Amino acid sequence: MKSIENNFDNPKVNTLLHYHFYQLRSNSPEGSTHVLDIEGLKIPSIKFWSIWDSGKLIGCGALKFLEKNHGEFKSIRIADEFRNLGYGIKLLNVLILEAKKNNINKISIETGAGVFFKPARKLFEKAGFKQCEPFAHYKKDPNSCYYNKNI
Repeated sequence: MKSIENNFDNPKVNTLLHYHFYQLRSNSPEGSTHVLDIEGLKIPSIKFWSIWDSGKLIGCGALKFLEKNHGEFKSIRIADEFRNLGYGIKLLNVLILEAKKNNINKISIETGAGVFFKPARKLFEKAGFKQCEPFAHYKKDPNSCYYNKNI
């Protein structure tokens, strides 16, 4: 698997991100949606990667720099054709490697608490992330779950 940084203009990446935004916004209560659009992913404190295998888009993810050595994963998404095939862990491992290259040693994640987000929570727990208190700008919210992991 290989990662490509900031290729938002790739039609496959663009389509996957728009689908991701639509699904998250339609499955999160108003006021509890923390997904970033493409413009939000382009800010200087965020690095974004698409993940590819044999020329096929597996998924994507972003790293938001919060403070020295602490980052947050954003917009983690597996393309539908690769879901439930073990690619979630592979994608997380690529993103963790990229985070380490950027001197990050602690990763935090916010995801939804609803049924739609259960696969994401299961993936993060399988990857060794532990539930934690809200971090950065987040507040306690019954619609959100928070995770972190030292890497």
